[in-house]
Amino acid sequence: MTGIPLPLLRLSEQFAALPGIGMKTAQRLAYHVLTMNEEQVEAFREALLDAHQNIHNCKVCQAFSETELCEICADEERDHSTICVVESPKDIAAFERMGEYHGVYHVLHGLISPMNGIGPDQLYIKELLARLQQGGVEEVIMCTNPTVEGEATAIYLSRLLKPLGVTVTRLAYGVPVGSDLEYADDVTLGKALQNRNEI
Repeated sequence: MTGIPLPLLRLSEQFAALPGIGMKTAQRLAYHVLTMNEEQVEAFREALLDAHQNIHNCKVCQAFSETELCEICADEERDHSTICVVESPKDIAAFERMGEYHGVYHVLHGLISPMNGIGPDQLYIKELLARLQQGGVEEVIMCTNPTVEGEATAIYLSRLLKPLGVTVTRLAYGVPVGSDLEYADDVTLGKALQNRNEI
């Protein structure tokens, strides 16, 4: 790109490397950084380094944590007999926002995806099995996204876990509240029908 100083171009490319950030947004962010004063830039740099150096995986559930055990795993008030299996640490925030789930979590850090070269060994599955072998777990809820990879991962895990004597469940999928049936796709409508409840 002509007319853009090289350091600004390099900064834009770093922002563009982040998921969900296109080149236009990356350039906007890079230009914004240039309007920041030295103090703001230093605070931004420190926040990046602090997060990168001081956050690691919880030794039990693999969620991000500053301490050896995350807050949820360390909380004795939580129901440790129920484990919600999610793809990413950010999925935990969605469940916690809801305020209705009181069990614990296990983060896979990805999904099985042969097309992308991701197999079961690259996920935190062994750690989940180790938790179940310690005993005390009654139910494992598969909370992966309803995608091909999410479904494949849920099926693979359910086959692994059922012989261990735990109940394996899957999130119900269906029609969102407030939507019109005519706009629902076939898969969503089919799942809604399959997962119907008695009223």
